[in-house]
Amino acid sequence: MSEPYVVEARGVRKWFGSNEVLKSITLSVSRGEVLCLLGPSGSGKTTFLRCINHLESIDGGRILVNGELMGYRQRGDKVYELKPREIAEQRRSIGMVFQRFNLFPHMTALENITEAPIGIAKMPKNTARERGMALLDRVGLADKANQYPAQLSGGQQQRVAIARALALDPTLMLFDEPTSALDPELVGEVLAVMRGLAQSGMTMIVVTHEIGFSREAADRVVFMDGGVVVEEGPPSQLLDNPQHERTRAFLQSVL
Repeated sequence: MSEPYVVEARGVRKWFGSNEVLKSITLSVSRGEVLCLLGPSGSGKTTFLRCINHLESIDGGRILVNGELMGYRQRGDKVYELKPREIAEQRRSIGMVFQRFNLFPHMTALENITEAPIGIAKMPKNTARERGMALLDRVGLADKANQYPAQLSGGQQQRVAIARALALDPTLMLFDEPTSALDPELVGEVLAVMRGLAQSGMTMIVVTHEIGFSREAADRVVFMDGGVVVEEGPPSQLLDNPQHERTRAFLQSVL
């Protein structure tokens, strides 16, 4: 039997009021694949990303992560939403990096990373600290362990956020425009960490406007617009020879 996809979305629909923001999205991501989601603001790409780990509930279709229905349980022909505790347990296999870092301001860089392993996974404090230091080293910030977020640059904060997202050893990493809140000169250091993650075999879904990163690091690029997948393919195909007029217009506007 073939290994299940890490992420499998089937006919996913989502409304905000009367506005349908996801119109039957079907998309799958294999283990070790790096998928970049491109599209104009309002295309539904961030909403779709947030549906994968059930930060947003879906109104139709289903999403499976590692072969398990995300956020819901099916009994017979009925589907029930899981309890918050059960959803939190499912999320342990998914790391997420947000646009605005979302670090705890009253905790040091190291404490931000060790908080979930100690509090959620009940990891011994010494083990969590060792693992936290190794993760800080991985993102090039071992010397900043005892500094607070306000003492760090935006790029450094985002690298701490990536280390924190790796702390529970996820099988999937979700990135929601991780460089869009950064000053231009700080973008490169964050993308370098993400490229290293991609090269290590991590399964990644990245919502981004960074065409260069998509070209270098993605196995597949998906272009979304108006709540639908317009076009998808390898970066060389989609970025250099887009087939759809909407894709061409978007790329001309950002390149």
